[in-house]
Amino acid sequence: MTEVPPSPVNDNDREVVDQERAKLREFVTGLSADDIKSGGWFTKLCAQALRSYTEKATWEYFQQKYKGVPADGIVGQQIKLAAKNAMIEGGITSSLYAGTIAATLGSLGGASPATVPAGVVTFMVDLTYISQLQMRLAHDIAVIYRIPLDVDDPEDMLKLVRVAFGIKAGEVARGSIKFVPGLVRQALKKYYSGPVLAAARSLPFVGKHLLQRNIIKFGIPGVGIPLTILMNRYTTVAAGRHARSVFRDEAEVIELADTLVRRTQHLRLMLWVAWLVINADGKVVDAERLLFQRLTRLARERHQIDDEQLANLVNIDPDEVWHRIDSEPGDLSDVVDAAERVGTVDGDLNAHEKAIIAELRDRCQRR
Repeated sequence: MTEVPPSPVNDNDREVVDQERAKLREFVTGLSADDIKSGGWFTKLCAQALRSYTEKATWEYFQQKYKGVPADGIVGQQIKLAAKNAMIEGGITSSLYAGTIAATLGSLGGASPATVPAGVVTFMVDLTYISQLQMRLAHDIAVIYRIPLDVDDPEDMLKLVRVAFGIKAGEVARGSIKFVPGLVRQALKKYYSGPVLAAARSLPFVGKHLLQRNIIKFGIPGVGIPLTILMNRYTTVAAGRHARSVFRDEAEVIELADTLVRRTQHLRLMLWVAWLVINADGKVVDAERLLFQRLTRLARERHQIDDEQLANLVNIDPDEVWHRIDSEPGDLSDVVDAAERVGTVDGDLNAHEKAIIAELRDRCQRR
């Protein structure tokens, strides 16, 4: 993957970051110590960071802003812009921050529910700024690749959060460490213990992950401002690249579904064959599930085909599919081609998929 070069910074860039920091400072000062310790801050931030933003950051908005630029080019620009803003914010925060992170977080223990110490406010403004920036970047990339996301849908929201922060179930520690440049990993392993680790463990899953990552920038003595700027940029570029990988792959699957529906002359039959191929190895992965969901949706929306018998299946019977093949007149090469493309949506064809497709091809040729 090519490196994303830092963009030059001017006064207007800093003013934009300052304005956003001011909004987030107001947000943070409205939090209680319990909000921060419990991880409730992240839930509240999601509501603030995305609801009004998503109304503006639409596919039409990006098409207008970057007229004539393909999706990959627009995504690259968004990652570059986000990385620049992350670096600016890191420099501002570092110039304001004083004291060790362990002492700062420790001060929450004696804080009243309505009081948050000044040092914690500075730390939380940085944390919320970068968290918001990376969530919005992931959202923008999804929109640019035309991946539908509804931030009011809990499943879509969880997906966005996982993609934005590279979170995988059961891999919180590895998820936080993987963002750290090799230069500081050994220092981090030595430092990341004791009261800092205890503070991180007090937060729920996502809050813990993000707190761990933010501690790195302030927790290692003697590194200071350069590391804060580097880490802000590093994590933002990593988040953008991860989102690009995930959502671009999904866009390719959606594009494939559109192609298959347009090219087939036997849409209902193709759906049965596609589901047979997908289930050939006894498991359905995310890319296959997304493809079939898109196929059935396009069949309904464009051709008013809604096959209830297929939808109600628990186990698909190959003999039922072969009977449909044998009963269908005409050239079925389009169905064979579709089966081959469906089989490779999750990688190279496996032995089970090859066997199904070979049988399909043989039956279509014998007719």
